[in-house]
Amino acid sequence: MKFMFTYDLMETARNTNQWLGATARAFASYPAVAAVPHPMIGMMKAWGEVTERSFSRMVAKPSWDIPSVTAEDGRDHVVSVETVIDKAFGNLLHFKVSGRKPRDRRVLLVAPMSGHYATLLRKTVLSLLPDCEVFITDWKNARDIPVSAGKFDIEDYTLYCAEFIRHLGPDIHVIAVCQPAPLVLAATAYLAEEEPAAQPRTLTLIGGPIDPEANHTEVTDFGRSVTMGQLEQTMIQRVGFKYAGVGRLVYPGLLQLASFIAMNGATHAKAFTDQIFRVARGETSDQDRHNVFYDEYLAVMDMPAEFYLSTVERIFKGREVARNRFVVDGRQVDIGRITNVAVKIVEGEEDDISAPGQCLAALDLLTGLPDDMKAAHLEPGAGHYGIFAGSSWRNNIRPLVLRFIDANAKPQGKARRAKPSVVAAE
Repeated sequence: MKFMFTYDLMETARNTNQWLGATARAFASYPAVAAVPHPMIGMMKAWGEVTERSFSRMVAKPSWDIPSVTAEDGRDHVVSVETVIDKAFGNLLHFKVSGRKPRDRRVLLVAPMSGHYATLLRKTVLSLLPDCEVFITDWKNARDIPVSAGKFDIEDYTLYCAEFIRHLGPDIHVIAVCQPAPLVLAATAYLAEEEPAAQPRTLTLIGGPIDPEANHTEVTDFGRSVTMGQLEQTMIQRVGFKYAGVGRLVYPGLLQLASFIAMNGATHAKAFTDQIFRVARGETSDQDRHNVFYDEYLAVMDMPAEFYLSTVERIFKGREVARNRFVVDGRQVDIGRITNVAVKIVEGEEDDISAPGQCLAALDLLTGLPDDMKAAHLEPGAGHYGIFAGSSWRNNIRPLVLRFIDANAKPQGKARRAKPSVVAAE
């Protein structure tokens, strides 16, 4: 399927559905049609509105839309999004709170490159801004990156993370959410060997597949059951002429979205059916629960083909990080070389993407790290999304992570070694 034709066919189908929704909404809004006393006119308009909005979301990057932050002076301070580093496949952003004294806690959120934009972590950013200086990795949509920019696989991703950490300095606290957990762990090990002074103070890994075989899910079963040839033939396509990345091999966002929805098809079908009826009754708004969730969920981005394929082959099939055999830039990194970076693992009891045990496997790889610098937390009843953006994150996990950061904020030394980790005892 490495053809522009299949890529453009999907975009054509999306564009057609968006047009059908817009047409139905416009037709049902004509005064003459609205004068017909029939309930199906209202249903047609509602269907058109929901359909148009749903399919138009799929090609638009959501806005960060960060509101002002109230500081200790009692005033609201405007938040601006600044680009600290601009690279071909991703940027390092800083959420600067204007006029506020910089916070001592400096946090780097490493967002996943798994089909959605970094804005998936918007609620995580909002929850951390009052107490931290927040930075985030903002990965770019592969369809917009010219072929001349070259490849981008998991080794490149790891080197990007290492560069961002090095740039922010050794007082940074890194939080990796989901997919980047094994690669950020490898990036830290890479720095431990190449530039020990550049390592972060702490590393928090949230629901990531360090060892996919530790506890199977549908995601890991899929990775084990298909061959790399099958994946390359069925999932990879070339970007069409509509975008700057024309000709680049990608795993298309629309194809990923189809897979996401298929995993819980009945749930999504009910959600959209209910929304159509709510629109027909006039009970919706731009900020209602359905729109807020699906504005983000349906906004998908293309992944570079080499990144997707190398993730499946080396993280899920080969388990290179889990076996401590991961190679970066021609050199094998040793996770056991991490000796002075406090590491915390966060997992959700009901996580059906990175099941409990997959992320916890990182602690066994950290053979050079003292036990009092290791911590783990299993959140009862929490699913995958809840452990970094839902109520479980806000009410339980976020306070634990901040306490962990504070307990390990001082540079490595005797005083720090003597001080027990607050979270390790939880």
